[in-house]
Amino acid sequence: MDFATLGLDARLSRAIADLGFTQTTPVQSAVFPTVAAGEDLIACAQTGTGKTVAFLLPTLQRLLASPASRRGHRVLVLAPTRELAVQIEDDVRSLVKYARLSGVTVCGGMSMGAQARALRAGVDIVVATPGRLLDHITNGVARFDQLSVLVLDEADRMVDMGFWPDVRRIVETLPAERQTLLFSATTSHDVMKAAKEIMRAPKMMQVGKSGGLASTITHVSHQLPTDAKAGWLDSFLARTPQHALVFVRTKHRADRLVQTLAARGHRCAPLHANRSQSQRHAAVQGFKSGHVRVLVATDIAARGLDVDGIGHVINFEPPTTVDAYVHRVGRTGRAEASGTAVTLVAPEERGAMKAIERALKLQTVPAATLA
Repeated sequence: MDFATLGLDARLSRAIADLGFTQTTPVQSAVFPTVAAGEDLIACAQTGTGKTVAFLLPTLQRLLASPASRRGHRVLVLAPTRELAVQIEDDVRSLVKYARLSGVTVCGGMSMGAQARALRAGVDIVVATPGRLLDHITNGVARFDQLSVLVLDEADRMVDMGFWPDVRRIVETLPAERQTLLFSATTSHDVMKAAKEIMRAPKMMQVGKSGGLASTITHVSHQLPTDAKAGWLDSFLARTPQHALVFVRTKHRADRLVQTLAARGHRCAPLHANRSQSQRHAAVQGFKSGHVRVLVATDIAARGLDVDGIGHVINFEPPTTVDAYVHRVGRTGRAEASGTAVTLVAPEERGAMKAIERALKLQTVPAATLA
């Protein structure tokens, strides 16, 4: 569908044109009427399909069509990680560049004082992680009596990471009369149970293949001993020019692997929870600019990292859950581009990988296909 057929406010149309967007993705065209009509919605779609614009664009359209009579937060977007929150705020900024709408990102690693000043000023759009927002609510800084739309992005991740009690506490402070939108790559029983607690007769929408795996990703499984993995990765990176995102299970492993790869001449950086916000931001920006070609990350980067041209995702070890696999490999093969997901499997890890393959009905190919 052409964006021009959506009847967008001219200010949003101009911003969309600046971004170079002409055709909507399937999830964007599917959810636009429901979101624009103010109905509650649970939407499940594969990663990398444009879900952020799918909920932002019709929501912003509603804000511009009904100007507020007084200042106050009208939209709240909750995200599980600061990286995703920052990414959403970047998208908000791009879409409202010609509109008189204001926003703030509220998450850890940033100045509480600057966030409090923006909240007291009554910005229109708040993008937040649950814990930091609760701090501001407890301090009496964030008030949502003007709220009309609540968005829960990557809701399955918030449930998995144990954030749902915080989400419920936040929802208790919000107006009962509001629109609630829940976007997710997967819809587990726990997610659906959580959704029922805070939504009113939501519409259900599944866009694309169930399970969240894009058809544009080639899945490779390579079996080798644990102590041979770093050498294989060094050799693989030396012969491929594309960006690579390498996932490991622990922060310690990330730091050690970066040291090993850097010693062999690879431009790489770690991304994990022990890094400061400025260090994490620098790593992601370096990766986006090309200064860093290999990003070695724990699962903290599996959500919200939206970088064009990630040709390969490497699971240095198989992830511990099926959902983690879906979200890791979803960083490649985005927006209908092709990508490759390689999982390095030691003998003792074969059981975990087989479980993922069975659950996702995954057809993996041998590593020889990468040659």
